[in-house]
Amino acid sequence: MALFSLPGIKISGISAAVPENREHTADYKWISVRERESLVKNIGVETRRVALKGTTTSDLCVVAAEKLLDELKWDRSEIELLIFVSQSRDYLVPTTACIIQDRLGLPHSCMAFDIGLGCSGYVYGLSVIGGMMQSGAIKKALLMVGDISTLTTCYRDKSTYPLFGDVGTVTALEYQVNAPMMHFNLQTDGSGYKALIIRDGGARNVMSRQSFEIKKIGKGIYRSHLHLELDGIEVFNFTLREVVPNVKKLLAGTGESLAAIDFVVFHQANRLINETLRKMLKLEVEKVPYSIRDFGNTSGASIPLTMIAALQEPLKRGKKRMLLSAFGVGLSWGSAIVETDSVCIPDLVEV
Repeated sequence: MALFSLPGIKISGISAAVPENREHTADYKWISVRERESLVKNIGVETRRVALKGTTTSDLCVVAAEKLLDELKWDRSEIELLIFVSQSRDYLVPTTACIIQDRLGLPHSCMAFDIGLGCSGYVYGLSVIGGMMQSGAIKKALLMVGDISTLTTCYRDKSTYPLFGDVGTVTALEYQVNAPMMHFNLQTDGSGYKALIIRDGGARNVMSRQSFEIKKIGKGIYRSHLHLELDGIEVFNFTLREVVPNVKKLLAGTGESLAAIDFVVFHQANRLINETLRKMLKLEVEKVPYSIRDFGNTSGASIPLTMIAALQEPLKRGKKRMLLSAFGVGLSWGSAIVETDSVCIPDLVEV
């Protein structure tokens, strides 16, 4: 169990950019009206933002970063670290963070690299960037988290296509010696890697002509080996088995209590899972915000997107203590306790 704390890191700002293009579950003709109604009721997705062909995660992150840096009035020459967390990079080679560094006009002294994580990406990303900043040698940094998840789902796969939405987010962090501790509990179980997987296109299964063949997997489920495969039952069982113990160990290890937490922000996997977790932890409805209804499952960016879409006003005013809990592809999961103070949160940008 990776249970640890990081001093001296302040979240100064959070921003996000989403595609203007919306898709509505009610218009998803591949499934029946009854199935669409059930999907909205149980999964919770009414609309999703879907990127048009040619739009990348980095495009969305750059737009969000430009907006945030303008509002923060940061001198770009002072930004010393950029981390891009995504599973939809621009290219296999080079790393996307290098491209973003140039597009934003950041100095050559800025370190920039990618982390290939999905659902748990924001919590893991905070821990990595915080760990690198805690000595005080790096004063300002940008954490970018996002995905174009819709690019790898097949319209004829009802188990994935109506679930995912696209977004790019940016979190600006500063070293501040008296900033409250960030606490983390991060875990992994690689034996479950097949629960969420794109089978072809990597070094293990190099892309071939057969990779593009769309095959029937089950009723209403057709896909190729270049499309996302989701074992919903396995993910559901894993989440209910692991998330609550992870959160409780973080609380016990830090001496924190849920009563002192203002908001608990879960990864927006689906409403049924998150409501079950909320009830298992005996959390009040008001403490658990959602963004899945309007944006779908936005992978690793769902936590910062939820903070912007559902908590913008409270986070902009004074101190707030939050517990962040992320879980999914890997299998990888973790939780964090962070305290914010008057965060700069621009309105959501549409691209």
